[in-house]
Amino acid sequence: MKVLLINGSPHEKGCTYTALLEVANTLKKEDIETEIIWIGDKPIGGCIACGTCARSGKCVFHDIVNEIREKALQADGFIFGTPVHYAAASGNITSLMDRLFYSETCGNGNRAFYMKPAAAVLSARRAGTTAAFDQINKYFTIQEMPVVSSRYWNMVHGTKPEEVLQDGEGLYTMRVLGKNMTYMLKCQEAGRNSGIPLPEKEPKISTNFIHS
Repeated sequence: MKVLLINGSPHEKGCTYTALLEVANTLKKEDIETEIIWIGDKPIGGCIACGTCARSGKCVFHDIVNEIREKALQADGFIFGTPVHYAAASGNITSLMDRLFYSETCGNGNRAFYMKPAAAVLSARRAGTTAAFDQINKYFTIQEMPVVSSRYWNMVHGTKPEEVLQDGEGLYTMRVLGKNMTYMLKCQEAGRNSGIPLPEKEPKISTNFIHS
């Protein structure tokens, strides 16, 4: 079993990475394979609603979004980490997740994310974490992904990695998250081994609340 941890910070080895590493180390102790992917510090453009993903299954822009999607197809669980900017996720990870989740929905029937456990991790100096936490979790719930919780909201505090390492409760929360993710993954594996099928899907119904 493998968990992808996406680092949405412009700093490769900053506070967000420090939090994700605490989760990853816990997962490794439970024999879960991990990979931390840094999305980089170059601009990631947003979705332009061109519809290419509906035809090809991939986003029209050939960048890290499609790279992560290919890795996601082989992953069993996900942790998306981001610093908090103006009480929201970073601009780059927001653009990435908009395109990643939309292209997956339109392009190939949600093979990469459907019913795979996921969690958000937030890093902040002080506040804005719960608003960003809510923002990231919405991507998971619209894709029918089980949201993995911890003992508290998944956040750490500090302006640099050494300060995050002083956040005892934050690091504790990351370790609990890793253990809960492990439990969820092993429960799903046990279910598959017992022949329990995924929920039966019915045809999608969409309404826009506009009536003539």
